[in-house]
Amino acid sequence: MKFIELKSRGGNYLVVADNVAWLRDYENGQVQVGMVGGAPLLIVGKLEEIAASILEQANSAE
Repeated sequence: MKFIELKSRGGNYLVVADNVAWLRDYENGQVQVGMVGGAPLLIVGKLEEIAASILEQANSAE
């Protein structure tokens, strides 16, 4: 199980990489990150930057 960090205005999240289901642009410079079996998280940043960060963290060596 690989945890990745997602940065939010209200605090940072550590989520299981395999549980990220989708990304969607949202308002005020945020992106919704859909989670398997849960509510979406609001994350600060641009869609492309967050997607790249998720992939980089998920594929990094442990």
